[in-house]
Amino acid sequence: MLSDITISSPTAFLHHKSKSKLPRLSTHKIRFFQVHFAEPLNISMAKSLPSSVTSLKCGLSEEIENQKPIFDPHKIDSKLVEEMAYDALVWSSLRGLLVGDRNSKRSGTVPGVGLVHAPISLLPLPFPESCWKQACEVAPIFNVLIDRVSMDGKFLQDSLSRTKKVDAFTSRLLDIHATMLDANKIEDIRLGLHRSDYMLDEQTNLLLQIELNTISSSFPGLSCLVSELHRSLLHKFKQHLALDPGRIPQNDAVGQFAEALAKAWMEYNNPSAVVMVVVQTEERNMYDQHWLCTVLKERYHVGSIRKTLAEIDAQGKLLPDGTLIVDGESVAVVYFRAGYAPTDYPSESEWKARLLMEQSSAVKCPSISYHLAGTKKIQQELAKPSILERFLESKEDIAKVRKCFAGLWSLEDSNIIKDAIERPGSYVMKPQREGGGNNIYGADLKLALERMDKITLYQNLGCMQRI
Repeated sequence: MLSDITISSPTAFLHHKSKSKLPRLSTHKIRFFQVHFAEPLNISMAKSLPSSVTSLKCGLSEEIENQKPIFDPHKIDSKLVEEMAYDALVWSSLRGLLVGDRNSKRSGTVPGVGLVHAPISLLPLPFPESCWKQACEVAPIFNVLIDRVSMDGKFLQDSLSRTKKVDAFTSRLLDIHATMLDANKIEDIRLGLHRSDYMLDEQTNLLLQIELNTISSSFPGLSCLVSELHRSLLHKFKQHLALDPGRIPQNDAVGQFAEALAKAWMEYNNPSAVVMVVVQTEERNMYDQHWLCTVLKERYHVGSIRKTLAEIDAQGKLLPDGTLIVDGESVAVVYFRAGYAPTDYPSESEWKARLLMEQSSAVKCPSISYHLAGTKKIQQELAKPSILERFLESKEDIAKVRKCFAGLWSLEDSNIIKDAIERPGSYVMKPQREGGGNNIYGADLKLALERMDKITLYQNLGCMQRI
């Protein structure tokens, strides 16, 4: 059985810029400092409850009041669950723990229309403190690893060369990356807002990394509210639940994300510039994004604008010094909450916008190289023997990172394919895609492997991971 945890580690790789904003065309040593925060944060949300709960009563019944503390969440009285669910729905509505309702056509485009609570768990997930500390300890090492991988253009291009031949989306990303390499474009300021997803293997008690996200790491805003909700529920129902609200880790992911964006904005050194959030045409998770932009404005007085890729193509231009202008605004930081999936690029307009941003002097979060460094294929390559040694010097750091790796194999491995067909419940097939909902499990995995030839396998499914 696997339990899950998500570690959010906002870090800023910042190089002190020269006064000129011209993209540098000569190779030079980059000096950067890494901004770490006290504790990476648990922003995991467990399996969702139904969007609506019926027949809920406000207040505690006498029967519930007389119950003894509950240790097993699966044995919680149904009436108590109803009471907790009611309070959770009220709390979420009052405090903005919300997303757009898919049943409302305008919920992804018009704020305040068709709101529904975000998928949440009523109770927090108990998790071993030692594994929690391990995840926090290894987070800065992964950040350094991603930064160094991103700076090795040859490694990225070589590692993804076969994927490029069969996957049009990855091919276009690599083309933009190659264009930047040919121009010797140097990112003077590098910003990474990463999210590392883990599962706890209860048979071995090992903390295993499922993936590391380098683009559009979502829920810094809503996750903080989930922690507050859980703390509130445990306080209110403490006489029935043997769970200590003081054991819920403090979660200021939204504040730390905002701080990292503000630091990058300050390093860009243009007080009139804005942070541009690249968004999808329909975004039901807009409130998570608005939480972040609100904190950025209120704490650091940094303004932001929201633009789709098509709008950036239509309204954007580059000045001779490399400054990116969109809709009349100078852009200091480009923060991607879109652009990670093929569906975000329905036409050449969107690809032109992506190239325009990469060519600019604006800080990209992530840059095209950071984006590629977070792909499943690169994760697989890093798990191979001797590859980590290419990017990390410390044997201790290498051992800590390698300890977190779950088994990850290419679909070219016939022995793994055979084993997965025989034991499909032990594997998951993962594509070269972000955004969720793409993995294949169980009987579907077995059927997919039996139906697909080698070329189709390699094209559609990037790797196999043991679970």
